[in-house]
Amino acid sequence: MTATKTRKLEHLDVCVKKSVETGDTLLGDVRLVHNCLPEISMAEIDTGTKFLGKNFSAPFMITAITGGVAKAGKINKDLASVAQKLGIGFGLGSQRAMLEDDGVKGTYCVRDVAPSILVLGNIGAAQLENYNALEIKSALKAVGADGICVHLNPAQEAVQAEGDLDFSHVLRNINRLAGVVPVVAKEVGNGVCREAAIDLKNAGVKALDVGGLGGTSWVRVDSLRAKMESPFCDWGIPTAASVMECHDLMPVIATGGIRTGLDAAKAVALGAELCGVALPALRWYAKGGKKAVELGYTKMIREFRTAMFLTGSRTPAQLRDANMVIGGQLANWADARGISIRHYAYRRIPHTVIG
Repeated sequence: MTATKTRKLEHLDVCVKKSVETGDTLLGDVRLVHNCLPEISMAEIDTGTKFLGKNFSAPFMITAITGGVAKAGKINKDLASVAQKLGIGFGLGSQRAMLEDDGVKGTYCVRDVAPSILVLGNIGAAQLENYNALEIKSALKAVGADGICVHLNPAQEAVQAEGDLDFSHVLRNINRLAGVVPVVAKEVGNGVCREAAIDLKNAGVKALDVGGLGGTSWVRVDSLRAKMESPFCDWGIPTAASVMECHDLMPVIATGGIRTGLDAAKAVALGAELCGVALPALRWYAKGGKKAVELGYTKMIREFRTAMFLTGSRTPAQLRDANMVIGGQLANWADARGISIRHYAYRRIPHTVIG
């Protein structure tokens, strides 16, 4: 078994069995303003949205988890089939193993169970130095992916014993790839700052998965693999702060500690267009298979719908215009970074009373 395949199995094992979540998303510092006169019926709420040209029944994704080994192949197919049933998106794990060994391609193939939803491939930013854009395009075509997440994980690589530590030409390589396939830039637990988001936009990236602090820490995952503690386990930009920094630059997927439908609603109200969840899906699957994953996501979507109802939002677009109050560390972050929070408090035009 190659080092890449062994690492993937170890990652799965650690994520299911160990405590890998660190930090604070700061979504707790967001309070959506309750509307006791929503003037809508729950039945008329439409959670549907569109992202990268694909229709979603609700703004959720099962984001990148795994691939490259037989065990991962079954997980991918089962999770993708749930995503298809629910009408949400699905992300494959890193396709590095597939690029190294075409024999594992089948572990990434989910189109037979997920024919119409958004499916995103995955490759590490550091690996772009080893594979040209046409090779990566071919790998995406082979599995029927609609685009690719380039995961930006310098903190993870820095603590990984076998980490790739040359990030000197990442923007150049992303720009080359973005000229051939749709690229989503994706952090993996340490968040994206505005300065980096601007550079990524200029490089041709279509969307941004902020992968903020507060959920799975891949620094912690690899520290656990190595049986070594790292002071960088809670390094990064909290998910809520990263959404605020980046949402007006390009479409944003909020990932990193999204654990309830209310978390997702807050992230959307802050400006995200989609919310991604990975670790809970993997753990639901480990405990109860596909059914447990479906139940978990159904519950989150129901909670998301309830938040829409209680803010008087008929659509996710209206939820992005919902009133909120931001305090605590998130307000401090915004102030320190020059982000105005006043416009979040009074954004919705009040109802006009007739008769």
